[in-house]
Amino acid sequence: MVKKVDHIGIAVKDLGETLKFYEEVLGIKSINTEIVEEQRVKVAFLPIGDTEIELLESTEEGGPISKFIEKRGEGIQHIAYRVDNIEKVIEEIKAKGIRMIDEKPRYGAGG
Repeated sequence: MVKKVDHIGIAVKDLGETLKFYEEVLGIKSINTEIVEEQRVKVAFLPIGDTEIELLESTEEGGPISKFIEKRGEGIQHIAYRVDNIEKVIEEIKAKGIRMIDEKPRYGAGG
């Protein structure tokens, strides 16, 4: 079912400051930064081995990341797994009684 961890999404208040920390303290540089209008978020990807860290900063008050940070603070917001057939896996997970935020796959940062 799961082939690997694709990326770990971390909600942050200030993408610039967080990128500075990752680059200056940990030596990890961003390979891509983009804005995903539909999700109201600005993201940066940082490669670590064969996976990535995805840093997420809200582009507007009331966006999903803004709400997440208000409720839980900065930190891990999601873990994305690589699978062969996402639609099939979603149906299998739902059949096992797991609640899904989205019941259909959608494009985000990086595709």
